[in-house]
Amino acid sequence: MNLARPLILASNSPRRQQLLRDMGLDFTIRVKDTAEDFPANMPLAEVPEYLARKKALAFAGELQEELLLTADTVVIVDDQILNKPGDTAEAFRMLRRLSGRPHEVITGVCLLTRESTNVFSDRVRVVFAELSDAEIDYYITHYRPFDKAGAYGAQDWLGLVGIERIEGSYFTVMGLPTHRVYEALRGYLV
Repeated sequence: MNLARPLILASNSPRRQQLLRDMGLDFTIRVKDTAEDFPANMPLAEVPEYLARKKALAFAGELQEELLLTADTVVIVDDQILNKPGDTAEAFRMLRRLSGRPHEVITGVCLLTRESTNVFSDRVRVVFAELSDAEIDYYITHYRPFDKAGAYGAQDWLGLVGIERIEGSYFTVMGLPTHRVYEALRGYLV
């Protein structure tokens, strides 16, 4: 798949990189550290788009003819965002909280050029099976999910054994709503 502009992925996420490769896209990776804070009164469902835009705008003055893609994924349960866990204890608490319950995953995306900004998101409902403490410990010890919102990856062991149902795009849960990204990139195809 050829795009009329060079595509830049502003993400260190190996999952996002693999998904773009699997979509047949050529891209380069360019990352800037951007604070992932947001206004305290912001509705939680708006946070992923806000953060994706914030990450993109960090590059705004540098873009020439490129197309920049940024994304941010949040896990929401009990009207609270579960970010990336800071340590083993926090990861355990998050997974214990998600165990046996539904939660929402929202991934926001921003496509930025010098001329335009396209921000969108995709929302998914995920239902976890009841997880034992031993299963949670095993997962954290062997998969070290410290770079994942909500302390889990749908594509690894916990997703394989713990997700009972996903209502929406599996790829959104992985961190990139590929169907929505492709739709947004159609205007750049050559």
